[in-house]
Amino acid sequence: MNQNYVQFTKDMKSTHTILIPNMLPIHFKLVKRILENDGYTVELLETTGPRIAETGQKYVHNDTCYPAILVIGQMLDALFSGKYDPKKCALMLFQTGGGCRASNYVSLMRKALENAGMPYVPVIPLSLAGIETHPGFKNSIFLYLRMAYGVLCGDLMMALANQVRPYETEKGAADALCARWTETLVRELASKDIRYGRIRKNYAKIVRDFAAIPRDAEKMKNAVRVGIVGEIYVKFSPLGNNGLEKFLVSEGAEVVMPGLLDFFNYCVYNGIMDYELYPKTHSRLKYWGSKIAYRFLLGKQRDLIEAIRREGTFRPMTPFDRTLSLTKDFIGYGTKMGEGWLLSAEMLELCDSGVPNIVCTQPFGCLPNHICGKGMMKPIKEAIPGANIVAIDYDPGTSAVNQENRLKLMLSAAREAMEANG
Repeated sequence: MNQNYVQFTKDMKSTHTILIPNMLPIHFKLVKRILENDGYTVELLETTGPRIAETGQKYVHNDTCYPAILVIGQMLDALFSGKYDPKKCALMLFQTGGGCRASNYVSLMRKALENAGMPYVPVIPLSLAGIETHPGFKNSIFLYLRMAYGVLCGDLMMALANQVRPYETEKGAADALCARWTETLVRELASKDIRYGRIRKNYAKIVRDFAAIPRDAEKMKNAVRVGIVGEIYVKFSPLGNNGLEKFLVSEGAEVVMPGLLDFFNYCVYNGIMDYELYPKTHSRLKYWGSKIAYRFLLGKQRDLIEAIRREGTFRPMTPFDRTLSLTKDFIGYGTKMGEGWLLSAEMLELCDSGVPNIVCTQPFGCLPNHICGKGMMKPIKEAIPGANIVAIDYDPGTSAVNQENRLKLMLSAAREAMEANG
């Protein structure tokens, strides 16, 4: 069957390097190693600097969202760098197949490659929705299962590292432990007979190892906890949010990040709601498949929570069904473009779990985020008087100094409230 796109062929598996963008540093390092275990040569792009946005603006329409400009700019910058042979490279994009950025990046990337004189570079969408087929890349159940286990372990390590990093007495100890556990987990995930039970046994060991890192008790007593929500790329990516986590830690704050598993739960739950809201136009089979997947993911999240609770040192993540219940009377489940109702739910969950100080990250002009993020700040603040929420826009023309000044004002208000409450 003829395809109207450049395919990643079987021969390319042994000759090409696959470049992938780095959205979540811990999670994507696991994904990289999982792909390498399958015989692919993979490079995780961690480049930064103004040239990336400049490159993106040159080859992507300036009205396109900031995450698209950055992701495409970073990949083109790598191809232009001289480090790689563009004729021996392929690009991988992670796509859910939904609306907004979730399905448009592939066509935008190909158009940019054509304009840059490199139309021969294959673009591989990694998607459960089966957006495309490529003979040299197998979307196998075994691959996705290992990636799912990687997401679980990535969420666990991210949650623990965020609770250690601001207070560690030996700088870099949390990141070094993440690197060591990544190596251990990748070796286990390489096994063809991998079972979830083996992965789950590691949870308690991971928690114990993080708990053993020495921390400064005085800093822990005086730290302000700050939650980060928003569009998925600028929320998680250091490139997308100008190193937001690092900046907050440098200001003495502890970062609280909802896990990637919550986004997957959100996507699966939308499959349930699609049928319940529009039964005449949606598949009942997909509805039941979504319900089974949702219960499966909730169970896996409960295992993470139980491992953290049992050890007793750290705060566990909130069960997704609890997060889901908090949106009642605030926003409907039919609001699901982009991050949709999940963005509002995450702000409500943070307030509910004792983290009222929130940074809402959003690409400038992102309609779903302006509605479900910035647009929901007022009703949330009215319902929860202590909520201290600041919306930060990210755009090629936005000043990092202005962003940091707004963050400092939010932190100042947080510390004043903490002192007032004793």
